[in-house]
Amino acid sequence: DLNLGCKNRVSSGLDWVFSLVEEVIILEDDCLPHPSFFRFCQDLLDYYRDDKRIMAISGDNFQLGRNRTEYSYYFSRYNHIWGWASWRRAWQYYDVKMKLWQEIHDGNWLEYILGEGQSVKYWTKIFQSAYDGKIDTWDYPWTFACWIQNGLTILPNVNLVSNIGFGEDATHTIGSKSRVANLPVKEMNFPLKHPLFLLRHVEADDFIQRNDYNLSLFTRLNNRLKRIITKAE
Repeated sequence: DLNLGCKNRVSSGLDWVFSLVEEVIILEDDCLPHPSFFRFCQDLLDYYRDDKRIMAISGDNFQLGRNRTEYSYYFSRYNHIWGWASWRRAWQYYDVKMKLWQEIHDGNWLEYILGEGQSVKYWTKIFQSAYDGKIDTWDYPWTFACWIQNGLTILPNVNLVSNIGFGEDATHTIGSKSRVANLPVKEMNFPLKHPLFLLRHVEADDFIQRNDYNLSLFTRLNNRLKRIITKAE
């Protein structure tokens, strides 16, 4: 009877789902998966069911064709959520109110998680805004929960989910010229080729931080210039 908004509706819905089942595959609205996305998630939900180092499995690959691994997937700090899967054991750490944020902030824990100064500034602003209720979204508290548990997310070596919901009437994905709008999907090959080690792919994560989370004035101006050139053409 009441529109709860993106933050409370999704978070409470997922709380309900995980109260019923141990593991879930989730699709955001306006997101179209390749059919192989579902088997990819199911195989890895089985494979890492008891490995608490893994918090989530995502079908998103935002590397724009850059081949980061010869395996079927790699490990990242970024838990992209257009199409993803997880377990009750991981979701138990989710707290939509982010009650631990003040302790993490005051203890400078983001510096240990992120290292680089600009990243710390960016995510401090994001998490503080989410904590203060200035952002109506559920996913930043999920990222926060994963990070403070030192958890990793599995990302595929090809993109398995396309978000076709970019546009002026969208809630969050307003910029139709975004480089991640309407990304093509590819088929995942099976059986999966599992990595022989469990380490975060730092180069891939740095690419995401630089290009998807605009940190510097130079980056913002460069992206704005690209949009102006695109319109002029």
